[in-house]
Amino acid sequence: MKLLGILGSVGLLLGVMLGAFAAHGLRGHLSEQMQIVFETGVRYQMYHSFAVLIAAVLVQRNQNFFLAGIFYAIGIALFSFSLYILALTGIRWLGAITPLGGLSFMIGHALLLIGFLRTDGNKKT
Repeated sequence: MKLLGILGSVGLLLGVMLGAFAAHGLRGHLSEQMQIVFETGVRYQMYHSFAVLIAAVLVQRNQNFFLAGIFYAIGIALFSFSLYILALTGIRWLGAITPLGGLSFMIGHALLLIGFLRTDGNKKT
């Protein structure tokens, strides 16, 4: 599906850009702990942007794959971006949002599993 393809591609593009920013622009400007927090956001954004792309390819087989991709995208917004803002600003209460992103990732993974369980393995895409 086009929407998921766009979301996954933009997620990967931003992930590479933010990773480069973390490696070259933030070193020495953040504490070691906040650098790790930022890089964790980048890592999970990259993993789940690939998951969004996988869901985009699989959505033709089962609508659960579409929902999985949407939950992955929501997870990126909540998990990764709360970590970016936390690392850059030090606003601690943003850490309370991060687990909601993790929950969104887990829902996405569960929907991916359901999609595979409900899909006929012989169906051609």
